[in-house]
Amino acid sequence: MPATLVSEDDVISRYTRAQAIEDGVLVDVSELAREAGFRFPVAMTPESFETTVSVPAGLEDRLGERWRLWDELYLTSCAGKMSGGASELTYKVRVQVVANRARDISLKKHCGPGAQATASSRSCCQGTTEG
Repeated sequence: MPATLVSEDDVISRYTRAQAIEDGVLVDVSELAREAGFRFPVAMTPESFETTVSVPAGLEDRLGERWRLWDELYLTSCAGKMSGGASELTYKVRVQVVANRARDISLKKHCGPGAQATASSRSCCQGTTEG
C-alpha cells in the first residue's frame, strides 16, 4: 500500500460534494454537462447558477434555463480547452439581464478531485461588472 501524506487519523472534518449539493452549497448540473461532453461531474455555486443560468423576469418567453445552462457549459468547456488543461481558470461571459441589457460576469472554474478522488468541476462567480 502506498504511503500517503495524510492518514485517516489526521482528518478533522470531511464535507463531500454530495453533502454540499444536499445542503444547497452547490447546484449539480452533471446531467446536462454529460450531454455537453463533460466526462466528470459538474456543479456550480448557487450564485453562479442564479447569475448565469436562471432566466431573468420578463425574458421567460425568449430564454429557457436549459439553453442558458447549455451556453454556460459550452463556454466553460471552451475556456478549459484554451487553458491548456489548467485546474483553475477565470473567464468572462456576457449574460442578458433584461431585454436590451447584458452584463459581463467573471467566472472561476476549478477542476480537481471530487469526493472519491475522481475528477469533478465547479464554477463560481468572481464578481460582476456592468456591460
